[in-house]
Amino acid sequence: MEKIRLEIIGMSYSQSQTGAYALILGEKDGKRRLPIIIGGFEAQAIAIELEKIKTPRPLTHDLFKYFADAFGIEVREIIINKFQEGVFYAQLVCSDGSRVEEVDSRTSDAIALALRFSCPIYTYEDIMKAASIMVEEDTDTPAALNPESLPKVSSKQEFSGQSVAELKEILQAAIENEEYEKASRIRDELNRRNKTRK
Repeated sequence: MEKIRLEIIGMSYSQSQTGAYALILGEKDGKRRLPIIIGGFEAQAIAIELEKIKTPRPLTHDLFKYFADAFGIEVREIIINKFQEGVFYAQLVCSDGSRVEEVDSRTSDAIALALRFSCPIYTYEDIMKAASIMVEEDTDTPAALNPESLPKVSSKQEFSGQSVAELKEILQAAIENEEYEKASRIRDELNRRNKTRK
């Protein structure tokens, strides 16, 4: 069965499901999007790697990467291989150099590991047909997703009263206290301000 390459388009907070996020994967060179609902901890693990936030202690997915590296194991690719009753399933395709093994995984964990191993994410056509959404011509927002139910997490209002220096101090404190979701929002605000100044 032919595999379809996916890439991470973005992540949005879901107001309809408390503590849940919608991770949006996009078909490479295509218009279909695959929205996957994930939990807050899983979203945090993905966001930390996307934002390249350095944590004082390794998180679970980082520990998995260090462990695999120590024993010469690589994750070559991840495949979202099943969609059943609204739930996505995935496999890690791993190799130690002499053999290849497929290991079952939650999709959110597989994507967090794909980021850390810099490996591709794939799925199959039947899953895209069953669960994907077409985007409109001039936008990257899936037409079937209501932007009000899945708004982008905005840092603009939350940190509007702080200076850049204050934000950097708050960011450092958030990382030290392992408040990575907050750290990610602060990083977004600092990046937004840097773009505004250019």
